[in-house]
Amino acid sequence: MLNYYYDVGIAMEMLSRSDIEAMSSTEVARFLRLLADESRQAIVRLLALSDQRAGEIGALIRLPPNAVSYHLKQLRAIGLLRDRRSSADARDVYYQLDVGRLHALYSAAGDALYPGMAAPLDQPHEQRDMPPSLSRPLRVLFLCTHNSARSQMAEAILRQMGGDRVEAFSAGSLPTEAHPEALATLREAGIDTTGLDAKSMDRFIGEQLDYIITVCDRVRDICPSFPGDPAQAHWSIADPAVIEDPERRAKAFHEVLNELRVRIRYLLLLPHPGTGERFHSLD
Repeated sequence: MLNYYYDVGIAMEMLSRSDIEAMSSTEVARFLRLLADESRQAIVRLLALSDQRAGEIGALIRLPPNAVSYHLKQLRAIGLLRDRRSSADARDVYYQLDVGRLHALYSAAGDALYPGMAAPLDQPHEQRDMPPSLSRPLRVLFLCTHNSARSQMAEAILRQMGGDRVEAFSAGSLPTEAHPEALATLREAGIDTTGLDAKSMDRFIGEQLDYIITVCDRVRDICPSFPGDPAQAHWSIADPAVIEDPERRAKAFHEVLNELRVRIRYLLLLPHPGTGERFHSLD
């Protein structure tokens, strides 16, 4: 899995030998010690796909609140978790996995045990028995309130990364129009924006989908049911469009672009929920 992240070149910087060596032996030992605990492993796996609130984490992995609080504190102390206050209810806090930090520590741990382990794998080591295409495309719907920025960007990024192996859609509970800065940010990154327009999520009721991913805290609580019980995930991403200062807003749009790229790249590394197949390679 590691070699897939080397060409992201965005939210996660490429690890050099000096980057890996800069990780102290104490940090590496602490990382290995922390993840030797099955509960913390479960939390990391859970947050790899979807952001969660502390109460949800406890319910999903069957831990009491005090135990969840303890494990979250330990994972935050080493930098593996971030938290973000919900834009829907400021009393709620969503926990997010810092994939870049996890990648860095994992690479450093591998290199500490076997020098050179963290280097990118050569072509001959790639698995050749995976299909070049899927028996059916991965169908993903991204939802937010206005379907103007985050969900539009996610749709375009997934379509670019997955090509004809995915069918990407986005919609909103109160759709308006695609935000000009979202489109500009995508084009600047070389991502096609053709066909991006705001749509109501009602249009997709009855559609067979593999993933429903909410990228807005407000729409998460009103997400409708879809046939076939598709996998659901929540990515708690702040809305860049609400920032008033133009310079800070432009920076926020680029940060959203980078975060979505990392999250979507991880999503495409997972087995297809419907067929169990994996992508052969990612563009």
